[in-house]
Amino acid sequence: MKPYAEMTKEELKELRKHLVAQYREMQGKDLRLDMSRGKPSLDQLDLSMGMMDVLSSEDDLTCEDGTDCRNYGVLDGIKEAKELIADMMEVNPDNVIIYGNSSLNVMYDAIARSYTNGVMGNTPWGKLDKVKFLCPVPGYDRHFAICEYFGMEMINVPMLPTGPDMDMVEDLVSKDPAIKGIWCVPKYSNPQGISYSDETVRRFARLKPAAPDFRIYWDNAYGVHHLYDHDQDHLVEILAECKRAGNPDLVYKFSSTSKISFPGSGIASFAASPNNLEDVMSQLRIQTIGHDKVNQLRHVRFFKNIHGIVEHMRKHAEILRPKFEAVDSILEKELGGLGIATWTKPKGGYFISFDSMEGCAKEIVARCKKAGVVMTNAGATYPYGKDPHDTNIRIAPTYPPLSDLILATELLALCTKLVTIDKLLAEMNGGTHVPEEHHEEV
Repeated sequence: MKPYAEMTKEELKELRKHLVAQYREMQGKDLRLDMSRGKPSLDQLDLSMGMMDVLSSEDDLTCEDGTDCRNYGVLDGIKEAKELIADMMEVNPDNVIIYGNSSLNVMYDAIARSYTNGVMGNTPWGKLDKVKFLCPVPGYDRHFAICEYFGMEMINVPMLPTGPDMDMVEDLVSKDPAIKGIWCVPKYSNPQGISYSDETVRRFARLKPAAPDFRIYWDNAYGVHHLYDHDQDHLVEILAECKRAGNPDLVYKFSSTSKISFPGSGIASFAASPNNLEDVMSQLRIQTIGHDKVNQLRHVRFFKNIHGIVEHMRKHAEILRPKFEAVDSILEKELGGLGIATWTKPKGGYFISFDSMEGCAKEIVARCKKAGVVMTNAGATYPYGKDPHDTNIRIAPTYPPLSDLILATELLALCTKLVTIDKLLAEMNGGTHVPEEHHEEV
């Protein structure tokens, strides 16, 4: 089929009749599918069930250094857990703090601490007239929600195939001391699946921010989440690069096992320079006597070492790879060559980023929902939920069974066709609305 933009009004009208019939057939299937969040599937969760058996009432819950994991203490995490997670984060164990179950919680704490007490002796953000944050877009909605909660001004930074637009980042941070940070998902980014290029990472490490308390919030949520054994993205390690550039305090690095073991019952981690760690520890000493060391020990006994994590993630990939490939295959079959949508083909992570024609995304998501498939809200990948072009939709292929995912992707493609035709017909009629004869109830 030729591109929609090359079709006549009559051809588009005729095509629309067939698509409406297909849509009504989809509605008749009474679908109840949810693709709104990037959750592991039940099969993925089952991979970690052995973790429930590695500790029992008969086991010795003492660490190698004599720490009793049942009791208070060890504020920054047990030695074995720090070594395991440090290998996963590609940093020195001395640069790591093991937290509780959620890296998002650690990021929230970092922002809250900056507002109440400041960063390494600088003025608390809560006493400043304005605080700004750079937000690569499309990006992670929960990052943006933290900024919105604290009343920050968010500045959109376009994502390029190599990562955030570094010309823009360098220019902004060098001129404006109100800019205090930037969110980064540097490997298999949410939602595009982009991994930052070596040059991008090195430019980050060499930033010259006007604010002495500026920090890069490096959320490496998908550091080991590859889809393929041999075709993998690799990332320059940011802490070492910052140290090499003479900016050791510039970055906060976050990670967790949430999509490795059990979401909500994993372990989160934070890595930074010694100066940053001491700044954080000054809060932790007040905030807690220590995190869940039994859970830390459970993870160590289950995975044993980084090789155990790598092998475990291969099992995850075997479950996820067919799903990502199915989405790409269906979109290519249904939308390829029509000139009405583009989408990413990531080598890892949890999402596919889908871009419709301008002004169509919200309506596509609404029509999917009306036929029984819930997608992430259009606009969610932008600060304040406002996509200025109304184009981006985040596809989360991980949770549904493959058969459901296939149906949902077919519906997404169908709704994309319908909404695009309505837009093109409206433009042909010189307005923004579909002519009355095309208002079939779909």
